[in-house]
Amino acid sequence: MGKMNPFRRGLTAFPVILALGGVVNLAWAAEYRTLPRSEYRDKMAAGWIGQMAGVGWGAPTEFKALGEKFPEDQIPPWKPGTINQFEQDDIYVEMTFLRTLEQYGWNVSIRQAGIDFANSRYMLWHANDAGRRNLRAGVAPPDSGHPQFNHHADDIDYQIEADFSGLIAPGMPNVAIALGEKFGRLMNYGDGVYAGQFIGGMYAAAFFEKAPEKIVRAGLACIPEGSQYAEAVRDVLAWHRENPGDWKIAWKKVDEKYQRNPDYRRFSCDKGKFNIDAKLNGAFVVIGLLYGNRDPDATIRIATCCGQDSDCNPSSAAGVLFTTIGMKNLPQKFTSALDCKKVFSHTAYNFDRLVDVCDALAAQAVLRNGGKVLREAGAHDEFRILVEAPKPVKLEQSWAPVPPQNVRYQDEEMKQIKVKQDTVNKDE
Repeated sequence: MGKMNPFRRGLTAFPVILALGGVVNLAWAAEYRTLPRSEYRDKMAAGWIGQMAGVGWGAPTEFKALGEKFPEDQIPPWKPGTINQFEQDDIYVEMTFLRTLEQYGWNVSIRQAGIDFANSRYMLWHANDAGRRNLRAGVAPPDSGHPQFNHHADDIDYQIEADFSGLIAPGMPNVAIALGEKFGRLMNYGDGVYAGQFIGGMYAAAFFEKAPEKIVRAGLACIPEGSQYAEAVRDVLAWHRENPGDWKIAWKKVDEKYQRNPDYRRFSCDKGKFNIDAKLNGAFVVIGLLYGNRDPDATIRIATCCGQDSDCNPSSAAGVLFTTIGMKNLPQKFTSALDCKKVFSHTAYNFDRLVDVCDALAAQAVLRNGGKVLREAGAHDEFRILVEAPKPVKLEQSWAPVPPQNVRYQDEEMKQIKVKQDTVNKDE
């Protein structure tokens, strides 16, 4: 048997000899995970397919069940052509952020990210709409997402757009966290930002982990433990442990605490049955993942039946799950009719180019974060990824925010914004 290449293992550690007082001790330096680049591409592509499958299957139910469960027998049957979701804001908005990274690189400023978002031409709602209006009026980020200027700061918006952040950060949760600080703060604050960092952290873990509970806990480790969003995730984990066979029990507990209790809707943009709050819908994502038990159909259908934003939530859950499965292992009904050449609305990307751009950005992320892209004779590229513990940001709450930074775009920056607005959130 030939000598084993240490990089072939999923996790490697390199010994360092330390001499202390004449005694030789064995310490361990940094640990690395390796991921064949072809496997990365396969799983990343599957993550996009999962988003498209979830949003497409759930779309006919969106906001048709408010404060109640959607009847499972009323979910339309899956049709292979449903995968071609090229007109969905749940998909194309986050590609604006990918385009910014592609054009300006990883060191792009949050101000430039805001200019690019301000110049987007698609329709928006809730935190996205309020944030973009702020940017167009000259309120620079992160103030564009601050609760003083954005009454939707805890809404779901960055949660449904954060998939990209984990898909280009395999095994790198701190990269996903940092992307949330750059792009999530264009429109969100507090739990609204943590929602996306949680989603991004789950995707980052999904390249190396298959068990839904472990993936959920990996995402949880990426956000402040004192946040209400983290509390909601912990609650669903506990309620699943208590009743692992009946998702409706967990749903009822979520509804009672996060829908009906005003203490958990302190910054909800709407106080009635309609609830676009990130943590409620995030809890439904987690219910789908845990009770779906790695079954693609069950995961999507359960997240859909939880109601409220019932196309975004199955999109997030399926995206994470499909990443663990990989495109080549997905049921063919999700891939057989995929149009790889049609361009996503308002973007520069068809599916093939989307995969290539994410692949290039992921390779850059690996190198920027202490890893390597390795090539051996006769072998495909491998990512050697430095293992790091997640480092959540400091806790902030939208109902008791820190003061805004009072940052505004300068005249030269405003010239780059093609659509202007004279007022900030005039409809609030």
